Amino acid sequence: QVHVVESGGGVVQAGGSLRLSCAASGGRFAINAMAWYRQTPGKQRELVASITSGGRWHLADAVKGRFDISRDNALNTAYLHMNSLKPEDAATYYCAADDGYRLDGPYDYWGQGTQVTVSS
Repeated sequence: QVHVVESGGGVVQAGGSLRLSCAASGGRFAINAMAWYRQTPGKQRELVASITSGGRWHLADAVKGRFDISRDNALNTAYLHMNSLKPEDAATYYCAADDGYRLDGPYDYWGQGTQVTVSS
């Protein structure tokens, strides 16, 4: 069984920065794709960013130019670097991992989520 653990959420002022970390461990197969999703109450979960072990990556239009995703394959850890945060970025951020290669999923393994609050 793969375990996915997020960290790094918190409260930040609008315009500030935050870095989320996601570590995946366990399982029989290599983790290839890792992604960050976010969700607010009453809305569907949306894909924010994703990256493969080979370095392909995707960023949602809403965060392009402000967010970045990186990965340390040796640690099976993905990072979401969030800059110029806006109040509309506030959400619960979920990390997902999979042994597949698709940037848009589906993802089999999910973390519990970490809360990001942006104060205006």
